[in-house]
Amino acid sequence: MAVTATLMPEAARYETVGTPLLWAASLVVLVVLLALDFLITRRPHEVRMREALLWSAFYVALPLVFWLYLWWDFGTTQAVEFLTGYVVEKSLSVDNLFVFMLLLSAFAVPPRLQQRVLLYGIIGALVLRGIFIALGAAMLYAFDWTFLVFGAILVATAVKIFRDALSGEVREVDVSRMRSVRLLRRLMPVTDDYRGPEMTVREGGRRALTPLALVVVAVFVTDVVFAVDSVPAVFGITEDPFLVFTTNAFALLGLRALYFVLQGAVSKLAHLDYGLALILAFIGVKLALHWAHDIWPVVPDVPTWLSMVVIVLILGIVTMTSLWANRLRTAEQVLPATAEAAAGDPPGAQHPRSRRRGPRSTGR
Repeated sequence: MAVTATLMPEAARYETVGTPLLWAASLVVLVVLLALDFLITRRPHEVRMREALLWSAFYVALPLVFWLYLWWDFGTTQAVEFLTGYVVEKSLSVDNLFVFMLLLSAFAVPPRLQQRVLLYGIIGALVLRGIFIALGAAMLYAFDWTFLVFGAILVATAVKIFRDALSGEVREVDVSRMRSVRLLRRLMPVTDDYRGPEMTVREGGRRALTPLALVVVAVFVTDVVFAVDSVPAVFGITEDPFLVFTTNAFALLGLRALYFVLQGAVSKLAHLDYGLALILAFIGVKLALHWAHDIWPVVPDVPTWLSMVVIVLILGIVTMTSLWANRLRTAEQVLPATAEAAAGDPPGAQHPRSRRRGPRSTGR
């Protein structure tokens, strides 16, 4: 028989599947997995696709096993809430990976050190998510209007993502303009090159930072930004802090391997930002409706299973439209070359139609 813990703050009463034993077991498993990651990255090496795929499969299987456990021991409701929250977190993490790619590229991180940078980023993100989840849970159960605050944060984030996607501007990372990097350079000298996995070295009688330390700090700073929309998004699916934490933990643990699997594919998901904007806006509205439903029961409350259906549909649609857009773009690039070959133009000659159209503007 399943056991649930009941927490009773002054302003609210709620149930969580996170008993002390389950919390302890989850944290032990988390520490063991992180220690295993440290052992793997102890000797820096360039990650091959086969290795990345195997670890990605492992980190996808883990939450599915946990989902089956929740379904068996606690029932359908908690299992669906966990799986829906995990899908939301995984979707947001794919977009986060694109920012990580920009950071690692901007700092020219050698391929063999990228695993270690990502691992530090995951640890920092787990700590930050834990803090945000604790604060968010305390606010939710002390003040009912917190649902509105979280909803407003998600809708505002959705609008920003949607506007950025419409602008068509390329996301870039200017290392020289990052405040955290400028501050570190003022406090300590920085070496010109990487020194393996070391973040500090002694040079000229002084302790100096390596570029690896700068990129790790930059990743930590972006983790803070990601947590601002990530944690409220999952609270929009479930109010159970244990489920919120485990969805975040499982989604983050697989980031290191997923990075190398999707390194070349993320840029091809041209419409992903539109989908994420719609998902965040939907969850933001769901939070507002949930708050209103508690006050006026006539207001509909969006069930979790419907949220799952909507999120999966949005992700499926933007994936298909992205693939279709890529095919059209490829066809546009192939057709002029085919026309040149058919017309017998010499290699490198500009096609008349191309001359009339002029250089293609990307708006970036």
